Amino acid sequence: MSRSPDSKPPRGAGVTRRTFLVGAGVAAGGALGAAPATGLASTRAKQAAEDDLLRLDGPFVVSFRLNGKEVRLPAEPRTTLLSLLRHAADPPLTGTKEGCDRGSCGACTVLLDGQPVYACLTLAGNLFGCEVTTVEGLGTPEELSTVQEAFWKHDALMCGFCTPGFVVAVTACLNENPAAGAEEIRSACAGNICRCGTYPQIVAAALAAGARMQEGRR
Repeated sequence: MSRSPDSKPPRGAGVTRRTFLVGAGVAAGGALGAAPATGLASTRAKQAAEDDLLRLDGPFVVSFRLNGKEVRLPAEPRTTLLSLLRHAADPPLTGTKEGCDRGSCGACTVLLDGQPVYACLTLAGNLFGCEVTTVEGLGTPEELSTVQEAFWKHDALMCGFCTPGFVVAVTACLNENPAAGAEEIRSACAGNICRCGTYPQIVAAALAAGARMQEGRR
């Protein structure tokens, strides 16, 4: 006798649609983690997150470091890092912008264990034990980071909506290689979109920031 797609599996089957879908999502996320462009967490943190995510079937509390501080934030399996930052963090960290919400524009770029990722595509269940840095964690209005100051001095923004994502992406690039040239900088920012078209100023700002970092100022 056939069963409808939404009916429960036989007693003792041990697998539900929920656990199957969660497991499949974790497996897909692990495969994507092999690509350098995703910038996911370390192997240890990823394994811990996968183990925890497999057990998540309702609300939970995720613990991780946010801009240098330990935090515990309420979440659900579907909650993204972007949602946590803007709606659960105290105070809300609204510098990380919600643009496309599908990993296309880069406005929500943050650092996850030092690597740039899209916050809108990063699930809360993958954050256990990780280090997240947002644009607010790079500097303050009173003491800008080298990259933030270079963006200001070189007028590398118009409306400013995409700017936080570019600042984070450039910071990650220069942290890895302060001597990065224009082509390397453009490649590092390939996942970010500036609808105002300030790309030349962004590259100029990144080159200037890299020069300052090579002089010893970070």
